[in-house]
Amino acid sequence: MFLRRRKRRLRKSREGKIVRILDAFAIDAVCDIGANIGQTRDSLRAAGFRGRIVSFEPAPEAHATLVSRARHDPAWEIAPRMALGARAGEERLNLAESSDMSGLRLPTTDLLAALPGARVQGQAPVAVAPLDSVFDAHFAPSERVFVKIDTQGHERAVLDGAAESLTRIVGLQLELSLLPLYEGEETYLSFLNDLHGWGFAPYMLIETNFSQALARQLQIDALFMRGSPPGR
Repeated sequence: MFLRRRKRRLRKSREGKIVRILDAFAIDAVCDIGANIGQTRDSLRAAGFRGRIVSFEPAPEAHATLVSRARHDPAWEIAPRMALGARAGEERLNLAESSDMSGLRLPTTDLLAALPGARVQGQAPVAVAPLDSVFDAHFAPSERVFVKIDTQGHERAVLDGAAESLTRIVGLQLELSLLPLYEGEETYLSFLNDLHGWGFAPYMLIETNFSQALARQLQIDALFMRGSPPGR
């Protein structure tokens, strides 16, 4: 009885709904861009996803944690430490007080007022590569790939470097800001228009951060899928 109740709760949870979508589209592999220490992997596994997960993370300590943790999951691959962006090069990664808020862009005053953990405490050099240049090294042509991008305002650059990969990607999950939270960040509207233009349709919107200090929703996660589930 307990196990049945737990399964029902998981199916109704946010993660359970995501996995239901992944299952419906026969997703073989998840590309987790901005993995931090593996929170997305943990939530997907808890909700029943057993496919491959490939994690990309630029922060040195978080990446080392991923490598250590992945030893216990043979279907979890950790890419070499890098940031994904529009073109190859090297940049300075801003290391935030809260490690999951580290990124290539600096936080705005609004973000610091809402989430003080975004305050930058240091920097680290990091190699940058376009997803197009590394996609084939991690995903087979036959795999149906779902990509999650959570890169602290750097989402547009990641997509700019994925023009070829997008034609092979079945689904996307993007963290979209409703107001600029990082310097130079694009907000939700342009992404929604582009995703529709690329042939993706919305399948799920998830409320994420609400700021009591600003009295407003800061971000949403949006899941978009291409085409129809197999067999329909």
